[in-house]
Amino acid sequence: MTTAPIQRSKSLHEQVYQAVRVSILSGQLRPGERLVETQLAQQLQVSRTPLREALRKLQQEGLLTAEGGGGLRVATLSVQDAVELYDCRLALEGFAIAAACQQATTDQLTAMETWVTAAEQDTTGDPVRLLDLDYRFHHAIAEASGNGRLVILLDQLFDAMALLRIQTLQHNPKVLDIRLEHRTIWEAIAHRQSSVATQAIHIHLMASKERVIKEIQSFQTGNR
Repeated sequence: MTTAPIQRSKSLHEQVYQAVRVSILSGQLRPGERLVETQLAQQLQVSRTPLREALRKLQQEGLLTAEGGGGLRVATLSVQDAVELYDCRLALEGFAIAAACQQATTDQLTAMETWVTAAEQDTTGDPVRLLDLDYRFHHAIAEASGNGRLVILLDQLFDAMALLRIQTLQHNPKVLDIRLEHRTIWEAIAHRQSSVATQAIHIHLMASKERVIKEIQSFQTGNR
């Protein structure tokens, strides 16, 4: 983990929480990696007390898991975790996209297309960047639904999904295939075609679910 020392303008444990959280969700701290408190405290230049408060919060969110002896590791998600996360997304995003077809403003539709185009034109091949573009597109749909509580619930799911997909991207960078599927979804929303958009998001998430589960099963059984 490489990060700058914590700045003191905000609550210290909140800054530590954000710094470690970003390191997890960006893949700097990898799934299964053991956290060493003394090293983290030294890197962030903080005492153990705010660090432990931050790690406790990350554990409550499911991004860290406890191991024997009181240590913590970055969570490694299972096939069952993947099934549950995708099933929740299928339910919530189906509702979000139907609402977005009715509620989305011109500015919100433009923002969605921006993220679709950015992914289509990306030449870096950086899976973390594509993961970020994927999040921004789906987050924009949630915001366009006009339901603030739905946005909060989906953001919690997106965090867990980011960890899951970083875990699979480590083994197969090609598992994230979003570009054509996102264009189809955006076009349906832009034309206010609720049934078409709902079907498109369902197909998109089911295809992603299948790819991710297959990848997890592959590296868990060693069949690479």
